[in-house]
Amino acid sequence: MNLTYSAEEQRFRQEVRDFLADALPNDIRERVRLGRRFSADDHLRWQTILGERGWLAANWPVEHGGPGWGPVQRHIFDEECAAAHAPTIVPFGVNMVAPVIMKFGTEAQKRHYLPRILTNQDWWCQGYSEPGAGSDLASLKTRAVRDGDHYIVTGQKTWTTLGQHANMMFCLVRTDPDVRKQAGISFLLIDMASAGITVRPIITLDGAHEVNEVFLDEVRVPVVNRVGEEGEGWTCAKFLLTHERTGIAGLGHAKQALRHLKSLATRVQHRGRPLLELASFRQRVVKADMELMALEVTNLRVIAAARDGGVPGAESSLLKVRGSELRQELSDLTRRALGPAALPFFPDFLHGDGELDDPILAESAAGAAQYFNRRKLSIYGGANEIQKSIVAKTILGM
Repeated sequence: MNLTYSAEEQRFRQEVRDFLADALPNDIRERVRLGRRFSADDHLRWQTILGERGWLAANWPVEHGGPGWGPVQRHIFDEECAAAHAPTIVPFGVNMVAPVIMKFGTEAQKRHYLPRILTNQDWWCQGYSEPGAGSDLASLKTRAVRDGDHYIVTGQKTWTTLGQHANMMFCLVRTDPDVRKQAGISFLLIDMASAGITVRPIITLDGAHEVNEVFLDEVRVPVVNRVGEEGEGWTCAKFLLTHERTGIAGLGHAKQALRHLKSLATRVQHRGRPLLELASFRQRVVKADMELMALEVTNLRVIAAARDGGVPGAESSLLKVRGSELRQELSDLTRRALGPAALPFFPDFLHGDGELDDPILAESAAGAAQYFNRRKLSIYGGANEIQKSIVAKTILGM
C-alpha cells in the first residue's frame, strides 16, 4: 500500500487548483466561506460550470460521460474543492442514483436518465426515510400496489433534502408485505410532478428550509420506472448507502474547517493572548488535528484498496462514524472560539441580504447555525450507533 501521491497525481492536483482559481465565481466562493444559504440557481450555476469542463460526475466512467478518474483523483478533487470554498455538489443525482442506474438499470433507463443528470435537467431527491423507518430503514411502510403497467404508491417520506427543488425522486417502496421485510422492497424512480405528491417544508434548528416531508397519495408510477427486479430494492438501497456513507466522511471539508478554526483561534483574544495559546483549548485543537490525520490515512487506505479493484464495504461505515464525529467536534470548537459572538443570529445576512463590517462578526453569523446543522451528521445516512454495530459485526467479528 502506497499512501504517497505520485508526480502525475501532484500535477493533477495543480490542474484542479488552477481550474478552481479561474472558474469558481467569487460570489459563490464567498457564500461558502461565510456559510451563507444557497439557492437552487447557485447550485445549478456551479454544477453547469463543472459540467462544461467534464468534471461534474467525478465518479462516473468515461462510457457514461464521466472523466474516468480513479479513486485517488476523486479524493484530490474533493479535497481541493473544499479548500477553495467550492460548494458541495448536490449528490442525489450524480453520486447516488446514477451509480444505481448504471449497475442495476435497464439500457433504456441509462440512455434516458444519465445524460439528463449530466446536464442538470433533472434534480433528484431521496425517498428513503419515513416517520417510522429511519435507521431501521427496512421497516418502511410506503406501499406500491401493481395495477397493470403502473404501481399505485401511497405513503410518506421525511427528511427529504432539497425536495422543494427536485423534479425526480428515487424511492424505496414496499411491493410485497408478506415476505421478510428486506425482501419485499422495490426501487422506483418517481416524477415529482405526478398527481398525488405533496411536499411540505421542515424548518430546521438553524432556520433553514433544507429538508421536507413528502406525501404520496395514490401516485401512479410506470413499472418501467422500477430499477432492478421487483423485490430487489434492498440490494439497490445498500449499494447506494455505501456511496453515501463514504462521502459523509467529508475529509476535505474537515480539513478546511480545521484551517479556519486555527486561523480564528489566532485572531480571537483571551485575556490579551490568542485563544490558541490557551492550553485547554489548544489541547482539543491538537487532538482534533491528530484524529483528522488518522482519518485521512484510513481514507487513503480505503482508496488504495479501491484503486486495486476492491469495493468499499463496512469501511464506509467506519469513515462515516469518525468523519461525522470529527466535523461535529470542529463545529463545537469554532462555536467556543467565537464565544458570545456566536449568539447573535442574522438570518438576512445568511440569506445574502446585507453585509457585516466586522470580519469576526461575519464569520460568527453562521457559527451557531452551522453548529446546529452539524448535529445531523451523526444521524443521517444511517445513525452512528447503527454504523458502529456494522463495524463490530463485519470487521471485528463480534
